[in-house]
Amino acid sequence: MKEQLLSKNRDLQITRHPQASRPELADFDELFDHAQELHDSIAKRAYELFEHDGHEPGRDLEHWLNAEKETLHPVAVELMESDDALTLRAEVPGFRGEDLKLSVEPRRLAISGKRETHEEKESRRTIYQERLSNQICRSLELPIEIDPSQTKAAIQDGVLEISMPKAPRARQLHVAGRAQ
Repeated sequence: MKEQLLSKNRDLQITRHPQASRPELADFDELFDHAQELHDSIAKRAYELFEHDGHEPGRDLEHWLNAEKETLHPVAVELMESDDALTLRAEVPGFRGEDLKLSVEPRRLAISGKRETHEEKESRRTIYQERLSNQICRSLELPIEIDPSQTKAAIQDGVLEISMPKAPRARQLHVAGRAQ
């Protein structure tokens, strides 16, 4: 059962498969604002780590990377090209379509998301606890121009798949090798 949904942003078509969910579309400016908020959050946490280490200089990168690791969930992506489209697969385990926002432009794609987790507190004292990051933010410059109005996205089993047809101009451009 497939149904085509038209989105409010650039008429992006999203294909819904059984058990698949629909990512929300957002303007690139909105995702940029979210990325700025994430940057500020990471910077604040990096400074807290710096303070915790007694203001020891020379460990800026280590503090930044640790803060980033605590704040953001890594997003592994695979970008594939066919004759008429680019297809991106992004691993977003635990995220639903409702948790994600996408922005598609002719030469740029941005994925952002935040998931809510609710844990019940027990009356026991916590000795050790690890937390998973609940936010993602990934922006990619595309190698060729695509047609944002014909882009389709679906998420299933923790994998977001975005199909982006090439712009007509990009389809016609072929570089021939020269014989020597």
